[in-house]
Amino acid sequence: MFMVRWIVAILVLAFVQGCVIAPAAPDRQGPPAQAPAQGYRSQHRYFYYPEASVYFDLDRRVYFYLDSGWRSAMVLPQHLQIRLGAPVTLQIGDAMPYRYYDEHRHTYPPGQSRKNTKWQ
Repeated sequence: MFMVRWIVAILVLAFVQGCVIAPAAPDRQGPPAQAPAQGYRSQHRYFYYPEASVYFDLDRRVYFYLDSGWRSAMVLPQHLQIRLGAPVTLQIGDAMPYRYYDEHRHTYPPGQSRKNTKWQ
């Protein structure tokens, strides 16, 4: 009987020492990193320049502009740089803002300089 108690005590001690109390998970905002991007994580920030029909991705530092179709570049061609005008701030859940170009050019027609934020 003494031997059984001794073995049980050793097993309990081994089990307790093997248990680790995990620290509380940090208070996170949004889904875990492995989850698909949704909500705020998928928002892209752009400047849209109605005067020149140009988008500028604020995070990737890339311009999108019309030149026989949509093009992207780190630096705009000189003829577009001259006529950019005032930008409109947009937040879009798409990495290709020009998909919404028809909507944007109707909402923000050239010649009406105003700053706004558009959520899509």
